[in-house]
Parts: sequence; C-alpha cells; structure tokens
Amino acid sequence: MKVTIDGQSIDVEPGTTILQAARMIGGDLVPPAMCYYSKLKGSGGKCRCCLVEVSKGSEADPRPMPKLMASCVTGCMDGMEVNSKSSARVTEARKSVTEFLLINHPLDCPICDQAGECDLQNLSFEHGNPKSRFIEEKRTFEPEDIGPNIQLHMNRCILCQRCVQVADQLTDNRVHGVLDRGDHANISTGISKAIDNEFSGNMIDVCPVGALTDKTFRFKSRVWFNKPFNAHRECTTPGCCGKTTVWMFGGEIQRVTGRKDEYHEVEEFICNSCRFDHKNVNDWVIEGPREFEKDSVINQNNYTQKLEKVEIDTEKTILLGRDIDRKKISMAAIPLTTNDKKS
Repeated sequence: MKVTIDGQSIDVEPGTTILQAARMIGGDLVPPAMCYYSKLKGSGGKCRCCLVEVSKGSEADPRPMPKLMASCVTGCMDGMEVNSKSSARVTEARKSVTEFLLINHPLDCPICDQAGECDLQNLSFEHGNPKSRFIEEKRTFEPEDIGPNIQLHMNRCILCQRCVQVADQLTDNRVHGVLDRGDHANISTGISKAIDNEFSGNMIDVCPVGALTDKTFRFKSRVWFNKPFNAHRECTTPGCCGKTTVWMFGGEIQRVTGRKDEYHEVEEFICNSCRFDHKNVNDWVIEGPREFEKDSVINQNNYTQKLEKVEIDTEKTILLGRDIDRKKISMAAIPLTTNDKKS
C-alpha cells in the first residue's frame, strides 16, 4: 500500500498505522506520542497528541475524513494522504491537547528527576502556550511509595496507562491500575499492596513524565551531568536481556536504565536486579558512549559530539593590542643594552 504523509510517500504493509508509517519516513513529520508504545500491545488512543488530518481516505474512497484522527490507532489505506506537520488545523489541535495535559500537571521541572528527558517538556516546548487559562485549583496527591524502589507522584501523571500495560504484559498478579473515573481518575495500588515483581522497574522507563521515579536516583544529579554508556552483563533472570544504559558521574554509576531508541522507547526490557542492584562498574561490560539525538539536552555537553573550533571574528587590536605596545612591555623582545651615558 502507498501512503503519503506531508507530501512524502512510502510503501507499507497492511495493518500499518499512520504513526508507524510516519516513523518509517522519519523527520519532523512524525507525530508526537505520549501513550503509544510500540513494545506494548494495546497501547495508544488515549493522549490524543498524535492527531493528524486525513485529506484523502484511499484510492477507493478519496473523501477526506471529517475529524482529526489519532495516528497511533488509525490504519493506513492504499492511496491515503495525510497532513501532519504541514496542517495548521493539526498544529492548533496539538496546542489544545498540550494545554489540556498541563491543566493539572505542576510546573515543577526544576525539581523533577525527569527534567531533560521528559516527553511532556518536549511537547510543551513546541506546542505549549506561555500563559495558562486554567484558574481553578489543580488536583493534588501526596507522593506514594508503590514499591521498595519506586515512588509515584500522581500530580504529574497524564494517565497514559503505559505502566499498567507493562505490569499486565511483563508480570503476573498486577496490583495497580487506574482507580476512580473522570477527573478523579488516578493510578494507584490495591489496598495494602506494593509492587515487588522482578520487572516493575520498567514502569519507570515507559513513563513519559516524572510520575514514576527511581528512588535510588532521586535528587542525585541531573541527567545532563551524567555520561551515558551502553553496557551489558550476563543476567540469569528469565526474560531479562542484560543490555542497559549506565549513567555515570565520574567513576560512579548513579542509575541504570533500559536502552531507548530515538522515540524514547526501550529496545528490550530489563529486570530489577540489573536496574537497582548492580551499581558497581565492575559488574558491567562497558561497550561505549551512548549517542542521543542532536537536539536532546543530554547531548548538549556530550563528549561524543565533534566540536568545531570557535573563532572570534574581531579586530586583532581589540583582544591583543598593538604589536608595538606588546613589544615595549616584553623584556624578551627588547635586547639588553648598556647605558652609554656618562655619569
């Protein structure tokens, strides 16, 4: 099937969604996604960030779709034409969705551990409104320890439900989920329950905001001060790949995460033992520095970048002064001579 997105065409297999087709093309036309996760079955269709305009349904039925469609759950049709970045209607819709997501989300980026790698930060940087029209009181929750190594900040949650799907698909006996309905909906555990399964730490990796944080890393450092390295170890936990990214500050491993692709999705899930228990450099085989997209704040001071020499284009005399003046004050440049004057 042939699909055209923002004027760029690509051939896709039946069953491919518009978002998947856009990711195959790449570039700025890829819609943002806060709830869709390619590694999780049934994800998508909740945050509405990935809305696109279908200007042509298919070759068989060329009529445009009257409403904006969620690209993560809308399948491609042969001859379909889609407007994403190029549509003013889509841009306005994404601004509205961003404003909606920020209604209850607190502006605590300066103290949030997700700062610097937060999808909501990136979304609001591009589509956010500098002023809020929300005058009501934000809903608030107390931080909750939902496991020995995980803390839940429900104030920041956008109910993408990725963490629930991770627990459903990776673990047995899920003990947390979405409680209540409407504007009272929140993520929490069952009464007197704690999340203690071996793959619970992956909920931290899939969370697009700072709602689920690693208690072993909280308030230790900003991510852009760490040096990320790809590393692996021979892990004996069934289902764990043992391939990680270790975040180092000097010679200390401050945290361990799963390896993520360019869309911030983990390539393979890891166990809690790799994530929380192995913070010694000798526990890992370091493969090399990990690269990030060029616009990432993590990559700004990354030594893997090739930095060009900065040359200041200005007059020489402004910085160094006149050559004759430098010679006068330089003892090495003036030969020592005897005083011929008679006393």
